[in-house]
Amino acid sequence: MFERIKHILIKEFIQIFRDPRMKAVIFIMPLIQVMVFGYAVTTDVKDISTAIYDLDQSAQSRSLIREFTYSGYFDLKRNITTDKEQESLIDKSFVNAVIRINRGFAQDLGANRTAQVQLIVDGTDSNTASIILNYANQIVEKYSLGILDKRAKTLLHRPNDFPKIELKTRAWFNDNLESRNFYVPGVIALIVMLITLLLTSMAIVREKEIGTIEQLIVSPIRSYELIIGKLLPFAVIGLVDAVLVTLVGVLWFKVPIQGNILLLFGSTCLYLLTTLGIGLFISTLASTQQEAMMSTFFFYFPAVLLSGFMFPIANMPKIIQYVTYLNPLRYFLVILRGIFLKGSGFNILWPQMLALLIMGVGILILSSMRFQKRLG
Repeated sequence: MFERIKHILIKEFIQIFRDPRMKAVIFIMPLIQVMVFGYAVTTDVKDISTAIYDLDQSAQSRSLIREFTYSGYFDLKRNITTDKEQESLIDKSFVNAVIRINRGFAQDLGANRTAQVQLIVDGTDSNTASIILNYANQIVEKYSLGILDKRAKTLLHRPNDFPKIELKTRAWFNDNLESRNFYVPGVIALIVMLITLLLTSMAIVREKEIGTIEQLIVSPIRSYELIIGKLLPFAVIGLVDAVLVTLVGVLWFKVPIQGNILLLFGSTCLYLLTTLGIGLFISTLASTQQEAMMSTFFFYFPAVLLSGFMFPIANMPKIIQYVTYLNPLRYFLVILRGIFLKGSGFNILWPQMLALLIMGVGILILSSMRFQKRLG
């Protein structure tokens, strides 16, 4: 048995690496993808291009503007003086926000009236707009509390006689709240899934198209030996790619890895069971390599959207949340982020690992049952 599997393994590796372009697809493309995704996939909003429309031109208005510019979030691009400029900058997306301070701002503050400041935001990207509004609210509240504190000290002449509440915050597992630390481990899972699905989905189909399936049928090799021989090379490639993109994430993007490396390796093997099984299942359904590739992407994109990689599963409709339990990527993302950021161990991650094991074994059995060592 092992001799027959060995020959299938050798044949598969020769067939995979015979084309030099295939080596680039397998090893270079994942590195390029993790670099691109690592920089692109982030929800951090910094250097917000901002225009200032200061109609008051007072010391108080300039003080508030300094609070915005010194916050590190708002990048002052220009000062404007007309409503037409304001509309033009927002319409043409030259700036993301306009801070407008109307006349009478300082006068209202001096008369103990509520002074108003207007923030106009480009709401095309609702997520970015919400973050900008949150930043602005915090800055204005801080400025307002500073004025209130100064007034209280002046009026009471005893600054220590009124109480304060000071909130001390601390973020566990991701101290600086960098979204890249959250997304890069997910990118690793996406790349490994894409590569293994594409390679495996065309495994049997390729034999049909080039006419070698007949030779395998008349050979003494059994069906399960053929499946093992075809899947093992892709499993090795998947593990190598996982190591490469993990190294890029840790060494280049400085994503911390707090957990056990062996646990990460073991859970990746369980994850590969599912992706290889799904790819093989697609291969048994498809008649051509083009059909197999289209079917792969038909599965891949919904799997990404329903994994929790970009959108929280808790925010999805209930029926969609139940569908996500059939998605192996959902479980592996929990494992990756747990190992990378929290240092979680097997005692915490075993439910996800068990789910991957059950799904992987189940889909491999189903694929093996569908595969018949005969024509048609």
